[in-house]
Amino acid sequence: MGKGVAYSTTEGVHLLNVPAERMSAISGEPSHFADRYEAEGGSRLGFAERRFFANYLGTVLDEAVASGRTELVEATAVSSSRNGSGWHIRFDDGSSVAAEALVLAIGNQEPDLLAPFAHAGPHFIDNPWGLDARAAVKDLASSGGAVLMVGTGLTMVDLALSLDAAGHKGTIVALSRRGLAPRAHADTTPAPVERDEIPMGSVLGLLRWLRRRSAQVGWRAAIDSLRPHSHALWQSLDLDQQVRFLRHARPWWDVHRHRIAPEVGSTIAGLVADGRLEIVAGKLISARPTSDGLEVQFRRRRSPKSEARTFFYAFNCTGPLHSISRTKNPLVRSLLDAGVVRPDRLGIGLEVDEASRAGERTWALGPLSKGRYWEIIAVPDIREQAAAVAEDIAKELAR
Repeated sequence: MGKGVAYSTTEGVHLLNVPAERMSAISGEPSHFADRYEAEGGSRLGFAERRFFANYLGTVLDEAVASGRTELVEATAVSSSRNGSGWHIRFDDGSSVAAEALVLAIGNQEPDLLAPFAHAGPHFIDNPWGLDARAAVKDLASSGGAVLMVGTGLTMVDLALSLDAAGHKGTIVALSRRGLAPRAHADTTPAPVERDEIPMGSVLGLLRWLRRRSAQVGWRAAIDSLRPHSHALWQSLDLDQQVRFLRHARPWWDVHRHRIAPEVGSTIAGLVADGRLEIVAGKLISARPTSDGLEVQFRRRRSPKSEARTFFYAFNCTGPLHSISRTKNPLVRSLLDAGVVRPDRLGIGLEVDEASRAGERTWALGPLSKGRYWEIIAVPDIREQAAAVAEDIAKELAR
């Protein structure tokens, strides 16, 4: 409870992507996590194991429960209906609860189904974070079979680390349209900028600014200087500019902005250097089950010919769901179908206002509000949003 996908891992090789000093869960207490990590022998500038952070979140949650004002229910919310000015929420075990306010804080959702693998069978793992994926990693460690990972982002990195830690010695191919992989953190001197120094309203203008600024202070410092202004930057773009960003700039933004720990970067670089991991830019064409696993056909970028290779397992590593209309979450689905909440104008999450309200006495946190804020998936962003939503709820219910 409270760990979510990212912090449910029990593997020591999975590290935070952000230094400990920036990972406090409590708004207004920036050293809340770093103090605890340092007390256990860690460095405030280091990258803690995600399972350590999960234990930290568990302690925070335990304190909330001990206060007598937080109750945990282990069930899946499947539908809701209005109950006066509030809500009546029903669960999959037949129970229900009445609430004056509803907060949708479901985190990242499972990736969308990849059409070429619609009939691929058990050797295609659609959810790389589920129990089937863990079983497949164990199977691959013993068999040494070849692996295909569709997607080359953070999910690919996690899975490659898991395979390496499990002792897998076979080949791994990671395929995406552009073949871009996350960059690693490195020591850099901060180079903050004021908002009026940054071009607003134009993706091309921002790209040109980043290139000039990167030449002066380094690309990491240039990217990091945008962090305090990311929401304002995103909201300065009109619909056409946001669509342009998602279509053309997003892959480059993701790999430069959402970086990995230096230790993780070294491991991935070692796998590539040893020939165990090949990162390919290309297009997936088809897949079919065989007696040996899966035969997958793909075409490398700028190559006129396709190639077919057999893999023991293939994994969907394309990242979280990016189309709210395809959500599998039953509660969100029921709210959308009833018209209580609406997709944002990009269709990537829910429409929310400046207070993160998705409807009457309904709020959305984190990835569900990406359409409005874009940068709202990291702990430093979510903790501030959560604090603001809590304050808004308190004001609403006091009326």
